[in-house]
Amino acid sequence: MKIPIYQIDAFTKKLFSGNPAAICPLPYWLDDKTLQNIAIENNLAETGYFVKKDDLYEIRWFMPHAEIDLCGHATLASAYVIFNYLDTKINEITFSSKSGILKAAKEENGSITLDFPSRPPKQVEIPKEIFNALKAKPLDAHASRDLVITLSSEKEVLDENPKLELLTDLPYLGIVITARGEDSDFVSRVFDANANVLPEDPVTGSTHASLVPFWAERLNKTKLKAFQLSKRGGELDCRLEGDRVFMSGHSVPYLQGEIEI
Repeated sequence: MKIPIYQIDAFTKKLFSGNPAAICPLPYWLDDKTLQNIAIENNLAETGYFVKKDDLYEIRWFMPHAEIDLCGHATLASAYVIFNYLDTKINEITFSSKSGILKAAKEENGSITLDFPSRPPKQVEIPKEIFNALKAKPLDAHASRDLVITLSSEKEVLDENPKLELLTDLPYLGIVITARGEDSDFVSRVFDANANVLPEDPVTGSTHASLVPFWAERLNKTKLKAFQLSKRGGELDCRLEGDRVFMSGHSVPYLQGEIEI
């Protein structure tokens, strides 16, 4: 069986930056073991799969070590593939996912806007492991799916080198450090202490489903510019509308081909 594959750099205008995702359109759903093995073979932070069903696309995302419930950059990359290769006449896509209905809209400037559920994090006690793993002093901690740790400055976020081996037992998918930005509303970096591949995620759209309501409340504004300060870097234009988070970004294609299974 031959399966199309695209590799797209998401949340960037420049090749070799942003977050790369492998995208595989499928005629029907393969078994989970095969989907996981393809993700392992691709060896990227995420492999996204989708199957067209009537007027929507069912979508799933796999890291090399597990399926994930929500992924921003692979959804953006999937929308880019559909808009540019598979259905070039449409301007909006509806995805059905484990996190509910998601939407993607094509913008006039070439960006794509994602419509995701808002996941505002709630304040929790700072885990003792965080004090041992970070060199900067954490100000507070909030949690939803991910643990969000606030630091005092953009420089502290940029300079941090967490001891991830101390964080493997925390019950969160991502460990996020964030602060107010110098040239943006806020900045962040996102780590997966249990990931064998890419322990720091380059650009994490799903985490912004928590960061946007978090910073919207703190800054008393609903439109926010976000920078993710990974080595590859990423930019997101965000807004909060009720219980939905909208994130806009560009994408750049890297490769197109086929895989055989």
